[in-house]
Amino acid sequence: MIVVTGATGNIGRSLVGRLLAEGAAVRALTRDPARAGLPAEAETVRADLTGTDDLGPLLAGAQALFLNLAAGGDRAAAALLDAAVKAGVRRVVLNSSMAVTDTPADQDNFIARLHAGLERAVRDSGLEWTFVRGGNYATNALAWAPSIRASGVVRDAHPDAQGVPVHEADLADVAAVALLDRSGAHLGKAYDVTGPERLTVAQQVAEIGRATGRATRVERISEEEAAEAMTGGHLTKEAALELVRMFGRTVDAPPFPVSDAVERVTGRPGRTFARWAQDHAADFS
Repeated sequence: MIVVTGATGNIGRSLVGRLLAEGAAVRALTRDPARAGLPAEAETVRADLTGTDDLGPLLAGAQALFLNLAAGGDRAAAALLDAAVKAGVRRVVLNSSMAVTDTPADQDNFIARLHAGLERAVRDSGLEWTFVRGGNYATNALAWAPSIRASGVVRDAHPDAQGVPVHEADLADVAAVALLDRSGAHLGKAYDVTGPERLTVAQQVAEIGRATGRATRVERISEEEAAEAMTGGHLTKEAALELVRMFGRTVDAPPFPVSDAVERVTGRPGRTFARWAQDHAADFS
């Protein structure tokens, strides 16, 4: 039995499908099973990881856990990790971040601090572990969907900011290999997972235009305006401005090299952003 947190998220949904295709038993955790829309073969279980419910039953009989910080935050992830140890779970695959460098620089931004702290907790847990460190998620581009649908225009402070966007299905495939690994080849490994090519914001917007068959372009705005548009939910204005400035630094210095981790782990090349845009064309139309 493999427990998947964030099962209705972009990575989680792909992971559930991949694990089921490999014949694994899957327990998918979600706040609202009735609306989850997951395959009937999965055991879909209600779980509010931010609440005070006993987490032990969620992990009963499980051999492995896919742990995603996005499925409740750092405190919920730490509590679930403790419950996994008590329940006798053997392996955890953590959806982490390429912002983690295993150096003192990890304290320089909040994304690295959060994920580095959880990685330490996983290492200290005594469980078998693999870290899947994603960088520039292609699904971040979904934030542009309302403006592309309305006008075909994306407003961004740094149109020439560079990234290596990774398809959520590739992150799920790497995680699935680690969860199902019987050889031990992936234990104790931290995989930096990127897409197969470096693209600017403007190039990504153009690919979405090609996938949807409509004209798209980027309009430059100030960093302050960009941060204001991002603020909300768990993201403060200060944190948003930190992110915007971090993106700005990638114009002249790409943050990550292009990684071949997808091909090394899964045996096939990573999906391109053009493929991602085609897969998500309906979201922008």
